[in-house]
Amino acid sequence: MTESDFGGIHSISIIGAKGAMGRFFRERLNRMGYLVRALDRPLPEDSLLQAGLNSNLVLLAVPIRAMEDVLQDIKRHLPTGSILADICSVKIRPLQLMLGSHPGPVVGLHPLFGPDADASRPLKVALVPGRDRQAGNEVRDLLSSTGFRPFETSAEEHDQAMALIQGLNFVTTVSYLSAASESPGLEKFLTPSFERRLQAASKMLTEDGELFQDLFEINPFSQDAVRSYRSYLNLAAAGELDLLNDKACWWWSVEKEEGG
Repeated sequence: MTESDFGGIHSISIIGAKGAMGRFFRERLNRMGYLVRALDRPLPEDSLLQAGLNSNLVLLAVPIRAMEDVLQDIKRHLPTGSILADICSVKIRPLQLMLGSHPGPVVGLHPLFGPDADASRPLKVALVPGRDRQAGNEVRDLLSSTGFRPFETSAEEHDQAMALIQGLNFVTTVSYLSAASESPGLEKFLTPSFERRLQAASKMLTEDGELFQDLFEINPFSQDAVRSYRSYLNLAAAGELDLLNDKACWWWSVEKEEGG
């Protein structure tokens, strides 16, 4: 089957509903009137059967390292017409796993925000079609009706972007703070800007470090991002700081153009 059996999404099963993002989606979708079934591991057979047979959309809100096992648990309970989607922060590998486990509609999603997102900012969601264009349209409509801002991209474009935005941010932060930790007595010299950097890095390294390591390792573009960054470090070592500063200011020129 190449087209979804459903004319719109009415019922949803979230697997991984006890996690922070699983809870976020469950609560938001419930508020909008959708029938949402919450499942988490261990996954009882009777719950999987009911969820699979009665859900237009099965949403995987599980870590990338758990996805293969979860798909093995649920795949025999998924009707061919059910849409299978995920919310992992990488897209090439999850889509490969879902397409290999489910013969029906598949859609990859990545919410570009966390469970404590600022409601005043746009809640953007990257949407990567996997199989069945109509299913992608239905998931996009669901997201839009729930207050999100979905936009379509490819798995390759997404993972290249995330290699820089998430992966490189993690690697450079952990490397920088590791280097700084080698200097004894540094604590008494901390400036407000350095403390803000520590605060920004705290959750990523102390709570989500394992997650970011997994995402870095499974993203096929991570090492390209590191090599690119290394080339700019070489420019710094050569004293080309004016060049680097001018290039870095691109971010604020883009901001002005978008604001205008």
